[in-house]
Amino acid sequence: MSNLDRRPPARELGGLADTPAGPVLDLLPGKEVLLGESTRVRRLLPTLGRRLVGAWAFVDHYGPDDIASSPGMQVPPHPHTGLQTVSWLLEGEVHHRDSLGSDAVIRPGELALMTAGHGIAHSEQSPAAHPRFLHGAQLWVALPDAARDTAPAFAHHTELPGFASDGLTATVLMGELGGAGSPGTAHTPLVGADLDLAAGADVELPLEPDFEYALLASSGSAEVEDALLERGAMLYLGTGRRSVRMRAGEAARLLLLGGEPFEERIVMWWNFVGRSGEEIAEYAERWDAEDERFGAVVGYDGDRLPAPPLPPVPLKARGRVR
Repeated sequence: MSNLDRRPPARELGGLADTPAGPVLDLLPGKEVLLGESTRVRRLLPTLGRRLVGAWAFVDHYGPDDIASSPGMQVPPHPHTGLQTVSWLLEGEVHHRDSLGSDAVIRPGELALMTAGHGIAHSEQSPAAHPRFLHGAQLWVALPDAARDTAPAFAHHTELPGFASDGLTATVLMGELGGAGSPGTAHTPLVGADLDLAAGADVELPLEPDFEYALLASSGSAEVEDALLERGAMLYLGTGRRSVRMRAGEAARLLLLGGEPFEERIVMWWNFVGRSGEEIAEYAERWDAEDERFGAVVGYDGDRLPAPPLPPVPLKARGRVR
């Protein structure tokens, strides 16, 4: 999925200086953003107060939206470098095409994992005949230096592992949790899991103390330790936790994101992750020149997204938090 902001700020992020040395409960505000022609999303990462959770560098939550009388999601071809995109649907369908020739319809409970690496382009659309509701999350994972120039790839996993216990049904998107391991390829230690809490559930979920974590409420609400987490919000949990307690008075869906704090310093602008402003400028120039680095998305009927104007000021390191 693209960051369609025509004035995207450039950010330097990463490093360990601003990673808390223990548990916290920080509620992260989201920002409403128009995505494409008709889809509004809540951008929860990067946001005021936090830029990374492990290697998770970007989180958009959208829906549930009634798209019965609209075209739904319409994101034209756009580029990526130096990251992985993780697409997760709770309702609806999204048609993915990319410059590798991949052509897949993503449905709820399936993992669409695209590794941009050296460079890739893709489009995302609701099919012409689509379900009434669209609801999901789009996430980016920053690639470490050793993997950031790897060959692009796309994987579509229609079955994912998980476990059930005490009113919790967990599905593991990335990494490992509760003895279940995702088939998705990760390049840093991390985890992503969908947590389906039944009404009345009271669960103690084991965590890795070396990871930092956040929880996004996709639907419903839950008490997380001593904090109320409501739909569309994200709660940052910090590090040093061996478990987290979650209590749900009503049925709720939470998205758990975590990983080892990302030590490398990176620059993220528009749909690119690089290591310097000069690299980012080169990516934008090559995309607008239709350079072979990104290839072409075959089958999409429409124009590509042009790169926005680059920021007029040099990048400044701001670390993991604002």
